[in-house]
Amino acid sequence: MTAHLFTTSSSVAAKVQLLLLSLSVTMAQSYSPAFAQVQVIKMGRGDSQNRENVSQNREEASQQGDAAARAQYDSLVDQYFASAFAFAPSWGTQVGFHQYDKELEDLSLTALKNNEATLIEYRRKFSDPAFLRLPKAQRLDLSMVQANISASLLDLQELHSLNRDPDRYPSLIADSVFSLAKRNFAAVDERLVSVIGRIEKAPALLAAGRANIEPDKVPRIYAEVALEQLPGTIELFKTTIPAAFASANPVLKEKFEKANSKLIAELVSYQTFVKEKILPNARGQFAIGEAAYVKKLAFDEMEDEKLDVILANGYKELRRLQARFKQLAHEINPKVSALECFESIASEHPQPDKLVSSTANVLDRIAAFIEEKKIVTIPSKDRVTVAESPSFMRALTFASMDTPGPYEDTAKEAFYYVTPVESDWDKKRIEEHMRFFSYADLLNTSVHEAYPGHYVQFLWVKHAPSKVRKLLGCSSNAEGWAHYCEQLMIEQGLPAAAHESNYKDKKPEREKLEQEKLELVQIHDALLRVCRYIVGIEMHTRGLSYDNGREFFIKEGFMEKANAERETKRGTKDPTYLVYTLGKLKIIALKAEYMAKMGDKFDQRDFHDRFLKCGFPPLKIVRTEVLDLPSGN
Repeated sequence: MTAHLFTTSSSVAAKVQLLLLSLSVTMAQSYSPAFAQVQVIKMGRGDSQNRENVSQNREEASQQGDAAARAQYDSLVDQYFASAFAFAPSWGTQVGFHQYDKELEDLSLTALKNNEATLIEYRRKFSDPAFLRLPKAQRLDLSMVQANISASLLDLQELHSLNRDPDRYPSLIADSVFSLAKRNFAAVDERLVSVIGRIEKAPALLAAGRANIEPDKVPRIYAEVALEQLPGTIELFKTTIPAAFASANPVLKEKFEKANSKLIAELVSYQTFVKEKILPNARGQFAIGEAAYVKKLAFDEMEDEKLDVILANGYKELRRLQARFKQLAHEINPKVSALECFESIASEHPQPDKLVSSTANVLDRIAAFIEEKKIVTIPSKDRVTVAESPSFMRALTFASMDTPGPYEDTAKEAFYYVTPVESDWDKKRIEEHMRFFSYADLLNTSVHEAYPGHYVQFLWVKHAPSKVRKLLGCSSNAEGWAHYCEQLMIEQGLPAAAHESNYKDKKPEREKLEQEKLELVQIHDALLRVCRYIVGIEMHTRGLSYDNGREFFIKEGFMEKANAERETKRGTKDPTYLVYTLGKLKIIALKAEYMAKMGDKFDQRDFHDRFLKCGFPPLKIVRTEVLDLPSGN
């Protein structure tokens, strides 16, 4: 997924685009016979040599047409991404193109208008009829690029996030500079030169934020989230970034300190601006409405199911999970309620200062289990580094995976971030937070984030078959895969005591109990995802209030209040965070189709490898490729 205005894939448009792709097969086939017919008229009939020449000319014409279209398409793709990285240089750094490291996004009104015009022009160019002659794989890639353009234009023309979300600007600065500090892709002095380049441009980005933000269109919750995030961003530049470059050349450090001091002052001033100018006047609605929601789901995920059907599927999965949750809890301890049973398991967690080490301990054991059970190929011996979530990310995440870009050749570190407790929290809030990291939850979260979830998929994306597949994708694939893996590993019998060094020596009856506890936790995490699914749709399209959304997480998902608050805040800014459950359900359905097709020859590692070798495109495209369907299906 791309992190900036150049985003992902499609489906009102995707549906139209897939229709165009299905038509392209017919049109490509009709192209060369028409050419051949002209040759027959010119050469006459009855001559077998002439007929052979006609056949040869027809084949050559078809190949030349494809070759010409392919060359035109490849060139246009290169131009498009060069334009994308010029507009979003932070994304260029993240994917491994370090010629953009000194640059920072220009989000001034003039730059945004120019970007909009550029996107419209690329939309026209990628609609060239010549591309109907592309091979199937490139036609599918083309649909991803076109949807990516549509998603970017949707944000610029209808969602107006840069006018409504004051957090976008400081968080972009933090993310762009931190990306230069966290990986050693170049010498420390070289990276510090790039940091200085970005920091010197950062005040202009904050000024663009002041100019672009329209306070009366800002939802109050967006202003509140910005004020929650800003102290962490300021702290990043006060401590984390200077510490990362402590060994740099003294002359460079002096230049950095001067620019950094100015940026910190600008961030503090921006914080005051949000607090005094935006927050008191923030009267905007966070809900984007059904029309925009359907478009976003279409362009981002190529999802074209009716929204009522999607919502009904979510409620069906919610009820299934709730029933299983209650059944498991009764089997574990019939003397208490399901929620009390879960809470007793959630209380079994590491001490806060052991969170990172406890998480790291389970990773190698999970990877070994995957190899033993032949679940999926792990295409690298490189392992994940577990670390605390950076301060500027903590307001909206418990755990996350940060992988190097697909074109990063030097710094291959991947970071599995877990969010620690804060020093000013009281005991109650610390306990509520740590209950998310019970030993069973650490296992399940590690499956999701690392093995065989996000990290393994990232390793495959590095070998994806095209530039488009390496750079573009969708969340229902990436998050759907990781969430699917949680259920998969339960089904495969992942040892529930794998956090303990002697987990293989557990007695069968103890292991059975631990397995039930692990599944209960996995089901609880699945309930969180399906609550996101429902709350996201209903808050943005059905009038569900923020408070009622929070209560839905607590009542239907059995969540702690603090965590429910965090999840609801996220939903106001991330309308389509249904992608976890949406993707999981579609992958399960695809697996069933593939099993039916293969019969006795079905092999789960083969299926998972086939899935991952596609990259992470919309699941419609994965289905087409895994089942070897015509491109319109």
